[in-house]
Amino acid sequence: MKELTIQQKKVLQCIKFYIKKTGFPPTRADICRELGFKSPNAAESHLRALEKKGYITIENGASRGINLTENTAEKSQTIPVIGLVAAGSPTLADENIEKHIPYQESLFLSDFDYFLRVKGLSMKDAGIMEDDLVAIKKTSEVRNGDIVVARIDDEVTLKYFQSSGNQIKLIPANDDFDEIYINKETEGFFIEGKSVGLIREN
Repeated sequence: MKELTIQQKKVLQCIKFYIKKTGFPPTRADICRELGFKSPNAAESHLRALEKKGYITIENGASRGINLTENTAEKSQTIPVIGLVAAGSPTLADENIEKHIPYQESLFLSDFDYFLRVKGLSMKDAGIMEDDLVAIKKTSEVRNGDIVVARIDDEVTLKYFQSSGNQIKLIPANDDFDEIYINKETEGFFIEGKSVGLIREN
C-alpha cells in the first residue's frame, strides 16, 4: 500500500480509535471535531485518499460507512520482532521472529513492517544500543545517510548507507568497526529496508 501523508495518518488513527472505543467508525463531523478540520469536505478528501491507497473502503450514502481493509486491520494489531537472523533464511521467516508486540501507528511518522533487535554496538554513536528495537520499513529505495538493513550473502547488518558511482559503502557509527565496501553488482548483496525509528524496551 502507498505511504500516507501526516494528515492522512491522523485521519486513519482517528478511525481506528473510534472503532476501538465505540465499535463504530466516526462520521465526517466526528473527524472534523477530533482533528480540527473546518469543513466536512476536508475530512472527505482525506477519506477518499485513504480509500484510493487501499487503507479503507467507503459505503456511499452511509454516514458511518467507513471500513478498514483487511490489511489495515491486521497491521493495527501486532508487528513482529526479528531477533538474530539465521544464516541464509529470509529475515521475516518464522524461526527469526522472537515475538509480536502491539502495533502503535502513532509511534513514528512513517509506516514500518517489523522491528529488528540490535545485536552489538556498531551503531552506538547513532544512539542505537544493544537490544534496541529498530523499526524497519521494507524498501530498496534508500538515500545516502539512511540507516539501512543490508544483506551480504548470509549476513544481515545495520549500517549507514552511502552510494557513489558503482560502489556502496556501509558505515558503522562506532570507530571500533570497519566500513564495508561493496560493488553494486555484487551477487548476494541487497538492501532489505531502512530504519524509520527506534524504541528501547528497558
